[in-house]
Amino acid sequence: MDLSLSSFARSSIPPPLKSCNLTSLSNFPNYSFKSRNFSLTPLISRQNRRIRAQYSCNSGSGGGGGGDDDGFVVDEVPHLTNFLPDLPSYPNPLQQNLAYTIVKKNFVSPEDVVAQKVGDFCFLFLLCFSFCVPPLLLTMFFLQIVVQKGSPRGVHFRRAGPREKVYFKSEEVRACIVTCGGLCPGINTVIREIVCGLNYMYGVHDILGIEGGYRGFYSKNTIQLTPKVVNDIHKRGGTFLRTSRGGHDTDKIVDNIQDRGINQVYIIGGDGTQKGAALIYKEVEKRGLQVAVAGIPKTIDNDIAVIDKSFGFDTAVEEAQRAINAAHVEVESVENGVGIVKLMGRYSGFIAMFATLASRDVDCCLIPESPFYLEGQGGLFEFIEQRLKENGHVVIVLAEGAGQEYVAQSMHAVSEKDASGNRLLLDVGLWLSQKIKDHFTKVQKMAVNMKYIDPTYMIRAIPSNASDNIYCTLLAHSAVHGAMAGYTGFTIGPVSSRHAYIPIDRVTETTKTIKLTDRMWARLLSSTNQPSFLKGSPVMQERVDKETIEMIDNMKITSI
Repeated sequence: MDLSLSSFARSSIPPPLKSCNLTSLSNFPNYSFKSRNFSLTPLISRQNRRIRAQYSCNSGSGGGGGGDDDGFVVDEVPHLTNFLPDLPSYPNPLQQNLAYTIVKKNFVSPEDVVAQKVGDFCFLFLLCFSFCVPPLLLTMFFLQIVVQKGSPRGVHFRRAGPREKVYFKSEEVRACIVTCGGLCPGINTVIREIVCGLNYMYGVHDILGIEGGYRGFYSKNTIQLTPKVVNDIHKRGGTFLRTSRGGHDTDKIVDNIQDRGINQVYIIGGDGTQKGAALIYKEVEKRGLQVAVAGIPKTIDNDIAVIDKSFGFDTAVEEAQRAINAAHVEVESVENGVGIVKLMGRYSGFIAMFATLASRDVDCCLIPESPFYLEGQGGLFEFIEQRLKENGHVVIVLAEGAGQEYVAQSMHAVSEKDASGNRLLLDVGLWLSQKIKDHFTKVQKMAVNMKYIDPTYMIRAIPSNASDNIYCTLLAHSAVHGAMAGYTGFTIGPVSSRHAYIPIDRVTETTKTIKLTDRMWARLLSSTNQPSFLKGSPVMQERVDKETIEMIDNMKITSI
């Protein structure tokens, strides 16, 4: 009996769906939708622009009914041939690479794209459901995020991976790597794997390390990077190439790239760094240089838009557990113990939220997205007093960007920015510690044992854990494949759990933040049984929309 997946698929799909285009599933036959009620008409693909393919759904057997012009959109990344149309291509050296000879499908198809949101599959789900597709087959389909141009509507990105053709001869490549901005676990792993990927997969031997961030292009010496030089750097925290903030002078940087004969630039950094990478790409395009510019997004705060998660985040959450555990041990060992743990999170509270959910020892989590107030009914002071009466201790996790408006008002501070343009934050941890202590000592006449722990720089200075090491390897290799394939002005990251090439402008146009109406925040509120703090202050009304406030205030949170 033939029990292969392919035969199962053929025998299980009802006739109307046996023409479904599932070529992105390697084990499925090449199907296409052919139904009088459904048709897909892809438009011609063009580089460096969004591509739209339209579909139409006609209701009724007579073919009547209206169509929908919401089409299939591919958010394209630039390619060197956009401004160098006569650029020759070459066979990919991976064809001769022993490591890839065992792979059934060596190269990513030009048609493979990744859906930005799994929700883009809802339309197809309804269609499949109407034809009674077997649950197992349907499940297998929805687990596969890679789709083709003729698939359901929505925004999609080019799937990352090696291409059959490359636009650089290996012996002519001179690559460089630079790290900018703050530290993050995993930077050294990315550096190592870019070097090893270029060398082992593509036979590139000329790789430079730019020391000291962007200004290193024109004010620092470079170092030659080889697999031997970077062999064990992944075991260290920080960045092997050192870093800095600011110092971005586009003309000087591109002049240096041109003078040194560099034709691949790998830039590791956060939001400001990626904006700088976009400027470098535009200047390279303006000068007509054959230089591929690839960005690897880095931020410990996990606040980069579009991508699922930034590297180093898992390590940061894991390390934060040590601080939370220490705070919990301290406060439960004394009478009326109040522990505050301040974690990183300038504009987004992802580290605080995930560390809280992972710990289960936290009574309250305060993040920048959800304003809080101290006094009055439903305020933080009332909540702390209640927890002290119930448990004899309380642990609060605080993101560094939370409550900044209160601290600024209290200290009459003037807003300042660092060299990267980020707002300089005041120490909300020390401020809140003192406020709680003053309130319970002077107002409630109640002695509290305050324990304040600030592990912020300890969390970001450690080497990455196993999970992040694997993730950093995938990022580095995907960046190398993209640059060799001639893509430029792109950044790399997982989208709906699949790695994709994303235009740099897309990841810098906004900051990813926690949505207070998402299930993850609801899980946290249920876990800590803390109040939402969304009533009682005009500040809340200004920073949080009315609908969100009403939704959360109507929730009945019970501990689990």
